[in-house]
Amino acid sequence: MTPEALSALHELCFTTPKPWSPKAFAGLLDGPGAVLLTEEHGFLLGRVAADEAELLTMAVHPNRQRRGIAARLVQSFLTEAADRGAQSVFLEVAQTNKPARALYAKFDFVETGRRPDYYRTPEGGRVDAILLSRSVSPANPA
Repeated sequence: MTPEALSALHELCFTTPKPWSPKAFAGLLDGPGAVLLTEEHGFLLGRVAADEAELLTMAVHPNRQRRGIAARLVQSFLTEAADRGAQSVFLEVAQTNKPARALYAKFDFVETGRRPDYYRTPEGGRVDAILLSRSVSPANPA
C-alpha cells in the first residue's frame, strides 16, 4: 500500500487520534525497523528496534471490521516482531477505543501506563492514551 492509500484508510477509521497524513506514513515507512503488514481492507504499521517492537497503528475498513482481519494482522506482527528479535511489544490506544482494547486483551496485552488527556477529540475534548505491552519470544510469539 502506498502512503496515500494508508492515509486514506486511516482517515476512514480514526477521528481520535487524528488520522495520519501520507507524509507521516512515508516517514515511518522509511524509518529503521519499519514493519508494514497488509491484508485486503486493512493494514498494521509497526517497528522493531533492538529487543522491543511498537505497534504504531492499525486500520481496517469500517465495512470489513469484525471479520478477523485485525486479529490476523496482530498475530502476524507478534510473529514478525519475535522473528526480528523483539522480546516485548508495546502500543498505545485511546481509552475510548473499546473494540481495539478488547482485541489487544485477547492477545494478552496488559496496561502498563496511562497518558492523561493525551488525545484531542474533534470536538476539543481530551481522551487518555492507555499504554499496553506484552512479551514475545520466537518459540511463542502469540
